[in-house]
Amino acid sequence: MNIKRLLVHVVTVFSVTLVVSAIVTLLWNLIVDGASTVDWETSFRTATVFAIILPCIGTRRCRGGAQSSGVGGGA
Repeated sequence: MNIKRLLVHVVTVFSVTLVVSAIVTLLWNLIVDGASTVDWETSFRTATVFAIILPCIGTRRCRGGAQSSGVGGGA
């Protein structure tokens, strides 16, 4: 995976995760607390973690090919 595709993947994952987690925290606060607030700290933290982890996993899968990492693998 070249650097341009990696950066596009990171930005895409970050954006989608930020939007989804903002919506989830908004709904959570509406249901539990009755207040319409978004927890931006949690949203940004979650988006940052997923934006780092998911592209790394995708890169390992592309490089690894048929090799198993030992987690849930066959023989």
